[in-house]
Amino acid sequence: MTPRTVRLCSVALSLAIAAPRALYAQGAAEPDSVARPAAARADVESIAAIMSAVYDVISGPAGPRNWQRFYSLFVPGARLIPTRHDSSGTHLHTMSPEQFVQRTGQILQREGFFEREIGRETNSFGAVTQVFSAYASRHGADDPKPFARGINSFQLFNDGTRWYIVTIYWAAETPDNPIPDRYLRIAH
Repeated sequence: MTPRTVRLCSVALSLAIAAPRALYAQGAAEPDSVARPAAARADVESIAAIMSAVYDVISGPAGPRNWQRFYSLFVPGARLIPTRHDSSGTHLHTMSPEQFVQRTGQILQREGFFEREIGRETNSFGAVTQVFSAYASRHGADDPKPFARGINSFQLFNDGTRWYIVTIYWAAETPDNPIPDRYLRIAH
């Protein structure tokens, strides 16, 4: 490399490091600044454990949920992203775990909601784990038919001591987009 190329690379690297810090100093919220409560070891010791914990904590009869347990499952900066379909197309709504609780907490206070996993496909590469988790949602635990089904796409991370949820990105099943059979079994 020429001395000029080395200087340009050095300047580019310095800007890449300094720019985010400058933005945060100007008042932008740093995405990793939200502290999370400690998780119960049993909730985060394996992929199966964290998947079970997230479905368990949001499910139940009308009433409060253990939101501290919910928050403990996520890495700081995590996102929940539902897709929505309407006459103008398909849209995303990105939320933090706290925004998800603000949006759904009151509904769950008034209405029962039981979501259970009906199939899973897991793939990992290095630190990246992707879980396609098919779900069925019911208002009552014993309802014979779910009111909704779909796929939750979980991105998980293990730091060597525990599992974290990085993202939950989901879409509901529709008549023209049914859940493929391959996702209706538990595959690890």
